[in-house]
Amino acid sequence: MQYLIENYGYLGILIGTFLEGETVLLLGGFVAHQGYLTLPGVVLCAFAGSLLSDQVFFYIGRRHSHVLLRRHPQWEQRISRLKVSIDRYRIPIILGFRFWYGLRTVTPFTLGMSRIRWPEFIFFNIIAAMLWAVVIGCSGYLFGNVLHRILGDLRKYEILVLAGLALLGATIWGLRRWRNKRWEGAELGEPQVPGEQKNE
Repeated sequence: MQYLIENYGYLGILIGTFLEGETVLLLGGFVAHQGYLTLPGVVLCAFAGSLLSDQVFFYIGRRHSHVLLRRHPQWEQRISRLKVSIDRYRIPIILGFRFWYGLRTVTPFTLGMSRIRWPEFIFFNIIAAMLWAVVIGCSGYLFGNVLHRILGDLRKYEILVLAGLALLGATIWGLRRWRNKRWEGAELGEPQVPGEQKNE
């Protein structure tokens, strides 16, 4: 495990934060606490992965939104609601969408469809990506510090801790997928289970 983390850990964080982020970065922060990686290196890789991901989705929204919406027409209602908020609060949204549940991908895509200029998005997105990487990465590091104070030598438990964090991440990912499918079904007008109410 030590060999894999020390040789491929930074690459894993870069790819993981490009695809999704939070759990991978928490794991990275914890691994940095254990001494396998450095916290600045973890934060910089997470910053790069997150920033690159958002720029890609922004570009897709600006240049190829019609293609993606043709494949996923159920997205249009959610994007329309988000556009209203972007017109009024675009800078707070750029700075904060990484911390909002379920908006990591759709927000930069929708921002690309808006009237916001490339330089403005890049400037505030750099600030937001660094803020996110520092906050979440340091949270994982502090989590390791708290466990160390409680349990003592974490080398005995690090496999269990890493497995627990990975399981937590997989559970969150699964819940997001399930909730997104429910939203898409509601927007397409699919019949609901009796007694179930639509999520707004």
